[in-house]
Amino acid sequence: MFEFDQYLGFLAFLTILTIGFWLMIFLLTFVIPYWVFGSAIERFKEIKEERKAKRKTSK
Repeated sequence: MFEFDQYLGFLAFLTILTIGFWLMIFLLTFVIPYWVFGSAIERFKEIKEERKAKRKTSK
């Protein structure tokens, strides 16, 4: 019916599929939101500093 090589290939396929699934879940739940919100916070800080610098020069 099945040979041992096919069984090992199937296990390798399942292992790679499972690792990919958990990597995708990790990226979607932690890494991407951290990256997006971190860059947004940094941009807001830059805008705030630009406004502060503009106020000082206009006085």
